[in-house]
Order: sequence, then C-alpha cells, then structure tokens
Amino acid sequence: MKDQHAVEQFLYKQSELLDTKRWQDWIDLFTPDGIYWMPPAPEYKTWDGQPAIFAEDKNLMTVRMNRVLHPDAWSQRPLWETNHVVSNVTIEKSSSKEIVVKSRFHMMELRRDDVRHFAGSYLHTLVKAKGGYRIKLQRVDMANAQAAYDYVLQVWV
Repeated sequence: MKDQHAVEQFLYKQSELLDTKRWQDWIDLFTPDGIYWMPPAPEYKTWDGQPAIFAEDKNLMTVRMNRVLHPDAWSQRPLWETNHVVSNVTIEKSSSKEIVVKSRFHMMELRRDDVRHFAGSYLHTLVKAKGGYRIKLQRVDMANAQAAYDYVLQVWV
C-alpha cells in the first residue's frame, strides 16, 4: 500500500505541474533517457520506426516547451488552460528498481473559446529514485486519438 499511495501522489503531482504550466519541472521528472510516447493506436508496441502522435525524449520536450513559450509564438497566445484528472491507478509490476503503473485520465483543454476533452489511459514505467520516482516511459493511449481537431494538440496530455 505504501507504493500505491506514493505512485498516486507522483501522478497527481505530474498533473499539477502540467496544469500550472511548470513544464520544465515536469520534464525534470523524466530519467535522462525517458520518453513521452503517444501512439496513434493501442496495438503499437514501439515508437522506433513507427508513426506516433508524440515520441519525445527530454530534448524534444524542451524544444516543444521553448517553441510554445517563445515571445514571437503569437499563434500560441493566449496560452491554453488544462485540467488533468487521474484515476484508477493500478500497479501492474514492481521490482526493487522499477514500477509499471496503469491509470486512466481525463484532460480538459480550454483554448480561447474552445473546450476539448481527451481521455484514455497512461502506462508509466517509473524508476525508483532517491526522494521519489522518475519517468522512464510515459505512454499515453487516447480513447479519441483519431478524432479530427481544428488545431494541433500542443500540450502534453
């Protein structure tokens, strides 16, 4: 139960960092080789050589953050608001070094006058680190990944 509570708190913290736009702090939660991956369909097993909605290491996450926050990125103004809700957190596997966690999410995004909803599941591979966890892999399987949108998804889900 101790791991369960700690993992839940970690996922809640991650959501709070995204919702408060503390993106560098969120990126810092990843291991040096950590990956944020959003496949286009649940049957995908790897991002290597495959299409992906996102397949980003820490460098690409930083590039995205800097692009969105750049003062000349007028198309990104005003910045959107998000609200992540994480639930149904279950530990799938656990060892002395890693924990694999599955959870469900719902994210609301408000951009100008448009509200969009995204939902699905997360699969995290978390590395046990001093003082908590670090993300080795965050896989995001969106229930509505194939939906048509009038603008590109800019934020991390």
